[in-house]
Amino acid sequence: MAETQRPLSPHLQIYKWQVQMVTSILHRATGIALSVGALIFVWWLVSLAAGEDAFNQFKVCMGSPIGIILLIGWTWSFFYHLCNGIRHLVQDAGAGYAIVQFVRSSWAAVIVSLLLTLIVVGYALSAGGAA
Repeated sequence: MAETQRPLSPHLQIYKWQVQMVTSILHRATGIALSVGALIFVWWLVSLAAGEDAFNQFKVCMGSPIGIILLIGWTWSFFYHLCNGIRHLVQDAGAGYAIVQFVRSSWAAVIVSLLLTLIVVGYALSAGGAA
């Protein structure tokens, strides 16, 4: 094949990282995390149906430090995907396309998802949910 002098397509090393690009990538990543987290949810349901021993094994796994990190990550993924999805619905309605509004709503999705995650985790810990 003959060599051509065509320019290369732009890629991540060319583009300057912006909040809009990061939130788009995070939206896709949290969608994948929610799909994987659904397996934990299925495991929980199966362990409930399988009896007390199976459910106790599930509680031991999810009560471990790695399990707690997974649950907190899944909670944040849920809230981020929800907040960013709402942001996209507003944009689909035709609002928020100005760059200032786009950047502001991107940051709002990140901040609100973190706050909601802290509220849920704080409630779970205060109610003894991680025990």
